[in-house]
Amino acid sequence: MDSAALTGLTGFVIVVALVAIERLAELVVSQRNASWSFARGGLETGREHYPLMVVLHTGFLVAMLVEAFVRRPEVPAALAWSMLALVVASQALRWWCITVLGRRWNTRVIVVPGLAPVRSGPYRVLAHPNYVAVVVEGAALPLVHASWVTAVTFTLLNAALLSVRLRVENAALAALPAAKVLDDA
Repeated sequence: MDSAALTGLTGFVIVVALVAIERLAELVVSQRNASWSFARGGLETGREHYPLMVVLHTGFLVAMLVEAFVRRPEVPAALAWSMLALVVASQALRWWCITVLGRRWNTRVIVVPGLAPVRSGPYRVLAHPNYVAVVVEGAALPLVHASWVTAVTFTLLNAALLSVRLRVENAALAALPAAKVLDDA
């Protein structure tokens, strides 16, 4: 994709559509993994905030497109390419997290009793690396097309939601044992 294609509306729509397709792939993996967790006695917490998370993340994809079409900003190629690089890096981090967590990853807070928290891959360094990916992407994706209103609004709303999500998730993880090897059977 050349600079003109990336900085135009069509290029941005394609980038957002690719992210939306990736989100659908995540939902397929999440549902499969949630079923696996529930079959092993998984316990879900934080159901109250989950619908808000779905609305926020869906609205995010729509809002940046609406902003781009309404505002039609001039997009410097350096901004578009640097933000696209951050989007790609956040996707790589997200899928590294999904891969490392394996069947235990899903978009909800479900823990399987008897399984210790994962402490490998990016989890050796950060407690919640997937949320780093979400925060970076939330700022960077709209800025691929200079949709700064969406970037700021999503970042603020997501920060509020993440404060709830992290409390719920940390409490659920604190109830897990110190160490046990995951049995994929």
